[in-house]
Amino acid sequence: MIGFRQTFPVIKSPYGTRCFTDGFFFSIDRRWTRFKHRESRWECEIPVIKRSHGRSSPIWGSTNSTVGLSLFQSLVRSDALPIQQVRTTCLNHSNTCLNLSIRYTYCHKFSVSSSVLMGTNGIFTEDHLRHIESLATFPSGAGKISHLRATNLGECLSSEEHDLVFPTPEFSDKALVPSTEKYLEMYRRSVRDPAGFWGDIAAEFYWKEKWDCEKVCSENLDVRKGTVEIEWFKGGKTNICFNALDRIVDNGDGDKVALYWEGNVPGLDDKLTYKELLDKVCQLSNYLKDVGVKKGDAVVIYLPMLAELPISMLACARIGAVHSVVFAGFSAESLAQRIIDCKPNVVITCNAVLRGDKPILLKNIVDQAITQSADNGVSVDLCLTYENQSAMKKEATKWQADRDIWWQDVVPKYPNTCLVEWVDAEDPLFLLYTSGSTGKPKGVLHTTGGYMVYAATTFKYAFDYKPSDVYWCTADCGWITGHSYVSYGPLLNGASVVIFEGAPNYPDSGRCWDIVDKYNVTIFYTAPTLVRSLMREKNEYVTRYSRKSLRVLGSVGEPINPSAWRWFYNIVGDSRCPISDTWWQTETGGFMITPLPGSWPQKPGSATFPFFGVQPVIVDEKGNEIEGECSGYLCVKNSWPGAFRTLYGDHDRYETTYFKPFPGYYFSGDGCSRDGDGYYWLTGRVDDVINVSGHRIGTAEVESALVLHPQCVEAAVVGVEHEVKGQGIYAFVTLVDGVTYSEELRKSLILSVRNQIGAFAAPDKIHWAPGLPKTRSGKIMRRILRKIASRQLEELGDISTLADPAVVDQLIALSDC
Repeated sequence: MIGFRQTFPVIKSPYGTRCFTDGFFFSIDRRWTRFKHRESRWECEIPVIKRSHGRSSPIWGSTNSTVGLSLFQSLVRSDALPIQQVRTTCLNHSNTCLNLSIRYTYCHKFSVSSSVLMGTNGIFTEDHLRHIESLATFPSGAGKISHLRATNLGECLSSEEHDLVFPTPEFSDKALVPSTEKYLEMYRRSVRDPAGFWGDIAAEFYWKEKWDCEKVCSENLDVRKGTVEIEWFKGGKTNICFNALDRIVDNGDGDKVALYWEGNVPGLDDKLTYKELLDKVCQLSNYLKDVGVKKGDAVVIYLPMLAELPISMLACARIGAVHSVVFAGFSAESLAQRIIDCKPNVVITCNAVLRGDKPILLKNIVDQAITQSADNGVSVDLCLTYENQSAMKKEATKWQADRDIWWQDVVPKYPNTCLVEWVDAEDPLFLLYTSGSTGKPKGVLHTTGGYMVYAATTFKYAFDYKPSDVYWCTADCGWITGHSYVSYGPLLNGASVVIFEGAPNYPDSGRCWDIVDKYNVTIFYTAPTLVRSLMREKNEYVTRYSRKSLRVLGSVGEPINPSAWRWFYNIVGDSRCPISDTWWQTETGGFMITPLPGSWPQKPGSATFPFFGVQPVIVDEKGNEIEGECSGYLCVKNSWPGAFRTLYGDHDRYETTYFKPFPGYYFSGDGCSRDGDGYYWLTGRVDDVINVSGHRIGTAEVESALVLHPQCVEAAVVGVEHEVKGQGIYAFVTLVDGVTYSEELRKSLILSVRNQIGAFAAPDKIHWAPGLPKTRSGKIMRRILRKIASRQLEELGDISTLADPAVVDQLIALSDC
């Protein structure tokens, strides 16, 4: 007999307040009846079923006595039937009309014997009941989980949309946050006492001078009260490079591998220990100082995923310079925009890179960008170029002798020790440009102290990091994920990090899992786009590799759809690895809503609950907070250490974009829903930004690139659902009078976008448009264009207010052209 604690709490059920035992009850067709077990002095609510003749009776009654007895016995026998068997038994009775979903309602904690409650092949264990009882204290205030099918890790998930996935007891027992109770304890402190919570964590790092303990955080997020300002650890002096390298070496881990580098071609690899990485960073730091780079100066980095990329970032940070990494897939025009905005004296690049078997001549792109920048009054004095010998030899590289310097000719000659430039916690660390709805890239500025603490802490807890872990994030350092979770976050924790130069499908679609096995990767963090693309291949590309080292998976860049989540979990993770499905942004610096492996049960596709210190709210169009189950605009109240401080050179735009839409809150630009259990579900952008393969692309950027084509007079771009990339780019294009559309012109327009922005921004569809749906004031009705692009023609709505309603029919008629 299972020993139930002898208490009878009062809770609410859909049919009024009931008093019953510590436990759970099953719901079938939303009807219950109460049953008290005389011998063990506990009572429970037993489901009733709706029969075909319309009357309700207990599940053990009349013709269903066997089913009822099995259900009842499952509550009091340690060798009881698995839920799956109970479900099958019930459904085999033709005279019952039921949907056997499971409803768990919290009472008090079970006192359960060590045996498995629902049988050795069943779902529930002691540990799962501990999870269930904590669900009543969700941050959202929800007190129950409704209509879920639960599964234990180790069992293959079904196709149900809202399966509840528990971590194994073995995982939870060793996790940094082993239970919902521990999460809630830490979360509550983080929002009630942010100064104390983050101050304690910050104290684990090295500070040359301590911050003012009475002013850990100073903020104003309300534009109605004045200028928006955020400060954390103001007055504290530190250096993120020192904390990521010197501190680790000084603690005795200098011989631990910091970076495993895997080249584009299998067999081309290298590794650096923390001491070796520190030496190389110091050499580059000394060189940069020698050529005149000083604290506060900007340095643009345009490199592929070589070890020299994080080396360059850390070298800049060491001397107080502000690095601006530009993704080495951006065009010369996009690179020039960023150079013009931040005005660096130095650009760091390499001559070329191989992506699969395709060479990309990066130095040529940099040359074009520097020329364009000079035409706009911004000159670059030095282009430090790394020779990537596997892609191109020196002799084949175009060269400008008075400006260009080979990295290998100068940097290794400098000393491998370099004094640290101690900087204020609020001094700039890096600029990272992200797409905006106006077309002009936004220079997101992150400062040192708060970002350092937040990147390190989010990495540690969201991935349940252990010193023995080998971590691989597939992101490029040209994006925020590469800053926070390839470079700074892992290195600040002393982690061993894999960085990969090549393509995940080269030489075949098993490359990722070959790398996982090669380095015994334990934590694998990637984008839903990669997951979906690999899903399309045969599973044998995954299953022919062991992957037994994996223990945590992660998803980043966009919401991961439930089917991709399940494939990732079932096939890649062998139904045993929890998935950290993270939501955050360039602007946030680190994770905002994310599961913590070991603490919460997960729902496929949900980002779960907020990270420590993060207070998400969902608001309506008027800015009113919505409680409970709802959908709306995702905002955040109060600041967090990793928050960006401004848009470089444009604080007005910073306030207008992020803080004026809903005064008093940070507006994410994302839509969000919260279910009845408090789980958060991200629904995508609500502004004119498209999320393509995790890359945010402003529609205005693509439109501007299209209209630069001499035969395009007007363009409107919308996002559409894409089975691999999440969203695709759908462009409506109006041509110059007298020009007819053709396949050659379509290719030329796409090439124009590739040249202006980059290959990742190329439209997936060009839709020829004799005209665009506009209001009488000239505003393009993108809502209508989205419906046409997604073929939701029955949902066009009222088009009578358009200046020319007939244009809609013309666009529909040309849909297949």
